[in-house]
Amino acid sequence: MTEPVHAWRPGEHILWRYRANAAPGIHICRPVTVVRDAPDLLAVWVAPGTECVRPALADGSPIHQEPLATRYTKPRITVRDRWSGTGVLKLARPGEPWSVWLFWDRGWRFKNWYVNLEEPLHRWSGGVDSEDHFLDIAVYPDRSWEWRDEDEFAQAQLAGLLDAGQAERIRAAGQAATRVIGTWGRPFSENWESWRPDPRWRNPALPDDWDRTAVLPAPLRGAHPVPQQPRAS
Repeated sequence: MTEPVHAWRPGEHILWRYRANAAPGIHICRPVTVVRDAPDLLAVWVAPGTECVRPALADGSPIHQEPLATRYTKPRITVRDRWSGTGVLKLARPGEPWSVWLFWDRGWRFKNWYVNLEEPLHRWSGGVDSEDHFLDIAVYPDRSWEWRDEDEFAQAQLAGLLDAGQAERIRAAGQAATRVIGTWGRPFSENWESWRPDPRWRNPALPDDWDRTAVLPAPLRGAHPVPQQPRAS
């Protein structure tokens, strides 16, 4: 079953989800508010306090507290939680194997951009799905940058969540992202750090069927679909 393609309106609520790595099902779900939905960019806002779904260890403890050697081998569950701290603005361009997140400290003091390497977004009727690729890049206001989570990227390979070919493609995607950073291309050049959410927006609710099967949209007549890059995981 498919549904017609349509552009989401500013203020509309959708789901931004991640599939589990090397396992079936959705393990991260964040209800978000659409900021802009254009052919070349999807921008969404994760508001503070939004109820989300995240993975946890089987005993409910946070994954980041587990030693790296066993972080990806211990059994997991999904739990409901709230987005803590300030909100985050997420920007994604069709076909790109990363999204760019903007973070602020309290008082709207801009903190940094974060390039989240991931599978290009798969759009469906209720939102977008992806799969995280562990490796990330932090970009700072002075335009300096650094790799992040290289230890998790290496451990994911040791745990069998990524093979050598997948890891090579992910690293190549990261290198491509650093070239965009080096030339200060989009979206870094577009002054998104000055953006602010509409104060009339309400936080989106987490639906009971947050993990429902994605209903893929049907292409518009005469439209040319954006080619998807090969899956990296």
